[in-house]
Amino acid sequence: MHIEFRHLRTIRAIHQAGGLARAADLLNITQSALSHQVKGLEDQVGVELFVRRSKPLKLSAAGQRLLALAERIIPEMEALEEDFRNLKTGKTGRLHIAVECHACFEWLFPVLEEFRKAWPEVDVDIRPGLAFGALPALEREEVDLVVSSDPETIRGVEFRPLFDYEPVFVASAQHPLAEKKFVVAEDFRDELLITYPVDRSRLDVFTELLTPAKVEPRAVRQVELTAVILLLVASNRGVAVLPDWVVREVRYHSDYVTRPLTEDGVTKRLYAAIRSDDAAKPFMAHLLKLARKIPVQLQRGG
Repeated sequence: MHIEFRHLRTIRAIHQAGGLARAADLLNITQSALSHQVKGLEDQVGVELFVRRSKPLKLSAAGQRLLALAERIIPEMEALEEDFRNLKTGKTGRLHIAVECHACFEWLFPVLEEFRKAWPEVDVDIRPGLAFGALPALEREEVDLVVSSDPETIRGVEFRPLFDYEPVFVASAQHPLAEKKFVVAEDFRDELLITYPVDRSRLDVFTELLTPAKVEPRAVRQVELTAVILLLVASNRGVAVLPDWVVREVRYHSDYVTRPLTEDGVTKRLYAAIRSDDAAKPFMAHLLKLARKIPVQLQRGG
């Protein structure tokens, strides 16, 4: 027995219409074609599906069982078709994000909050445990976007620029280095440097300043939360280097000072790595737009 989806549509249409003529109109086929379809289906299942000579046309016991199947399956198929239409037009989809920049959560959450309001049907998630295998996960389609400051050449992957930022030195207002207009690598030699718990290759203070100058701080303390880093700095228990959008609220606080790294300062750029095939999706384009706009608002205090 081979029952097709069109057979289920036929059974339901005849039941709803109460006759072949009206059912044929519902299905947009001729009454003759519908009669042949019903006969072919009855021949295949080996039983009559309708009570003949009844008005309106009624289903037999076998037909009722087939109708019950149709009532279960057709709504699911219609919902699936709607899902596929929404996927094709970009109304729904999946957006799983991996973050290589530890401090990026400070601006990513406001971005996702705005995104959620505009695209409630998109499945958004931040995938944990992928900080250092994020780009391979993007290639394997385990995630859909990677926030990174280190663009690479990867086939099928595009690095879209988001915004520039400045890593800045943060210290207590009582710290001796607070008197300087800017800091250099040598200033860190006798300091306890407080960083996020990530590899040095992911920390701007090392990649842009200390490692090239071959300077090692007196000690390094790793702290997970930005708020705790700032608390330790304010109590003069160490110094830190943080992105400028992170320290926007303490720039004018009497407990802290922020200073450029070197006389000219250091500028870095953050990127969103996405698969080329996803670049045209409307929700992806909107997310990138928000990701560029919100950090600027944060820096301005908006």
